Amino acid sequence: MINAYIAVTDEKSFEIRRAQPSLDEVNFWRPSGRSFKALQPGELFLFKLHKKPFIVGGGIFCHYSRIPVWMAWEAFGVKNGAESLEELKEKIAHYRQGENAHQDDFYIGCIILEQPFFLTEEKWILIPPDWSPSIQSGKRYDLSVEPGLTILRQLQERTNISPQLIRERPARYGEPTTVLPRLGQGAFRVLVTDAYERQCAISGEKILPVLDAAHIKSYKEGGEHLITNGVLLRQDIHTLFDKGYLTITPEYRVEVSRRLKDEFDNGKEYFRFQGQPISLPRKPEYRPDRDFLAWHNQNIYEKG
Repeated sequence: MINAYIAVTDEKSFEIRRAQPSLDEVNFWRPSGRSFKALQPGELFLFKLHKKPFIVGGGIFCHYSRIPVWMAWEAFGVKNGAESLEELKEKIAHYRQGENAHQDDFYIGCIILEQPFFLTEEKWILIPPDWSPSIQSGKRYDLSVEPGLTILRQLQERTNISPQLIRERPARYGEPTTVLPRLGQGAFRVLVTDAYERQCAISGEKILPVLDAAHIKSYKEGGEHLITNGVLLRQDIHTLFDKGYLTITPEYRVEVSRRLKDEFDNGKEYFRFQGQPISLPRKPEYRPDRDFLAWHNQNIYEKG
């Protein structure tokens, strides 16, 4: 069985997202931060306009996370369906019945979608006959039976998007894993942050605003937005990692370059991490790829 979830969206948010060129991902947020368990990664999340009885677009469900509004804006910007952080806060405050829209600590639920698509008006799909006007957030449909089967057929006729069956494959560490949709930059940041349970892999720092999802092999060097090509680091450690002053070995241990002492006559704060094992994600399939770490060791790190 594979599912689709039809969610209600407002027209302005839809138009803001649709107007973005080459959009690779969107964040469909929930003001309450209530959990979302209706879909598995790879299934379809579809948009229905609030005041019109049509499915007008959607995307492939990737991940759900509850994060502060400032982080949602930093990760996704206008992909949140708002033109500014202040507008996004105003929208949230409206749905949360007048909370102070100038707060930075709103926590919202983020339904992250990859490969978003937007139908032109002549291709809009009429909602299923069992859709009730009283539905406020959305409803799940099984695409293997009616009326979901008709929705799937119409989508296949009008787009090049179809749900990706959740496949299992042998993981590097011997456990099965799901195949996630290709990640965008925002999804990469959120998924790596969640994989490391919002804690720096080296220092243990838990203050979210100073944590970065670092690429092991940088995007400009051909590295992809993969969880296994990421590690969560405190911002200063991230800078040193990118500049080759420290690395993580394929054995998951920290190595710090003597260049810190030679060039800056300092570095005591960082030499204390020498030889220390990093904290790894609980899920083995999310752990850093040893080949990416070897690449960083050989191409970026300078032992000195």
